[in-house]
Amino acid sequence: MLLKTFGWSFAVTVIGLALAGVLWGWQGLAIVGILSILEISLSFDNAVINAGILRKMNAFWQKIFLTVGILIAVFGMRLVFPVIIVAITAKLSPIEAVNLAINDKDKYEHLVTAAHPAIAAFGGIFLLMIFLDFIFEERDIRWLGWLEKPLAKLGRLDTFSVVVALVVLLISATTVATDVAHGGGDKSATVLLAGVAGLVTYLIVGGISSYFEDKLEEEDDDEADEAKGADESGEETKSATNAQLNGSGASGGRGSSGASVAGLAGKAAFFMFLYLEVIDASFSFDGVIGAFAITNDIFEMALGLGIGAMYIRSLTVFLVRRGTLDDYVYLEHGAHYAIGALAAILLVTIKYEINEVITGLVGVVLIGASYWSSVVRNRREAAEGEGSESKTEVTSGV
Repeated sequence: MLLKTFGWSFAVTVIGLALAGVLWGWQGLAIVGILSILEISLSFDNAVINAGILRKMNAFWQKIFLTVGILIAVFGMRLVFPVIIVAITAKLSPIEAVNLAINDKDKYEHLVTAAHPAIAAFGGIFLLMIFLDFIFEERDIRWLGWLEKPLAKLGRLDTFSVVVALVVLLISATTVATDVAHGGGDKSATVLLAGVAGLVTYLIVGGISSYFEDKLEEEDDDEADEAKGADESGEETKSATNAQLNGSGASGGRGSSGASVAGLAGKAAFFMFLYLEVIDASFSFDGVIGAFAITNDIFEMALGLGIGAMYIRSLTVFLVRRGTLDDYVYLEHGAHYAIGALAAILLVTIKYEINEVITGLVGVVLIGASYWSSVVRNRREAAEGEGSESKTEVTSGV
C-alpha cells in the first residue's frame, strides 16, 4: 500500500532530481532537494487538514485531487502564481512578468517580496478562519479541554469567528502594516484589502461547499427514513412477505449508509475540491516566499516545491486510506492549532522576518504532540477495556 500511495511521488522525485542535475548541475540538484524538504516540513499540517476533507469525497474526486489538483498545486501555485502577483503589483503584462522572472531574477525576487504584505494578509486571514471555525465548534472529543470548552461556548454566537478575524485584521493593519520592511512604507490599506479578500474567499467557497454537503446529508437522511418506513410497514404483513421485505430493508440500509461511505459527489464534491485548492494555496504562500531565501530561479523553485507538494498529496491519501484520523483522534486538533500558528506567523511576517525553520518546526511539534496524545488515549482506553473484561470474567466465575 505504501508503494501504491507514494509511487508517483517517488517517481517524480527521481525524475525531478535527475532533471535538475542535467539542467543546473550538482548545485541545482541540491537546491531542488532542499526546496522539496522545505515544502514537506512547512506543509505537513496541510496533509492532515486535507485528509479530514478528502475522506468525505468519493474515489473519483480523490483521483481528481491527485491529478488535476497536483497540476494546480505545482504549476498554478508554485510557478504561475508568483508571476501573476508580480504582474498585478508591478502593473506589468503576464508576458513582461515572465520575461522578468527569466532574465532579471533579482528584480523579480524584489517585486515578489514587495507583494508579501498582501499575500500574507490574504493567506493569514483565510487560515485564521479555518482555525477559528474549528476551535469555536462544539465537539465531543477535545484535546485541550481547558481551552476548547470555553471557546466552544463563545462559538455559539453567530459569526463570532468572523468578528474575531476582522479584529485581528484591524490590529495587523494598524501595527505590523504601518512600517513594512518588505517594500517599505505604510501598507495598511493593502493589508486591509487583502485580508478582507481572504475572509470573503473563505466565506464564499467554504459556505458553498458546506451548503451542498448539508444538502447531500439531508437527502441521505430522507432515504434512511424511507427505508426505515418500509421496514416498519413490512412487519405488519405475513411471515413470507415479511422476510422478503426485511431483506430489501437491509439492502436499503446498506444503500443509505453506502452514500456516506462512498463519499461526496457532484456539486458538493466540486465545491469541496475548490475549497481544498484554496486551502492548499494559502499553505503554499509561506513556502513560495521562503523559497526565495534559497533561490530566485522560478523553475528551480517550481520543481523543488512541486516535488514536496507531491509528497503532501500522497500523504493526504495515505492518511485517508489508513483511517489514521479515526485511529488518532487528536491529529486534526494538532493540525488546526498548527494552522492557527501559521496564520499568526504570516501576519507577523508582514513586517518581521521569521525563519522558515521556525515555521516548519511549530507545525511539526504541534502535530507530533497531538499524535502522542492520541497514542496515550488509545492505550488508556485499551487498558480500561481489558480491565472491564477481567472484572466481568471474575464476576461470572463467582
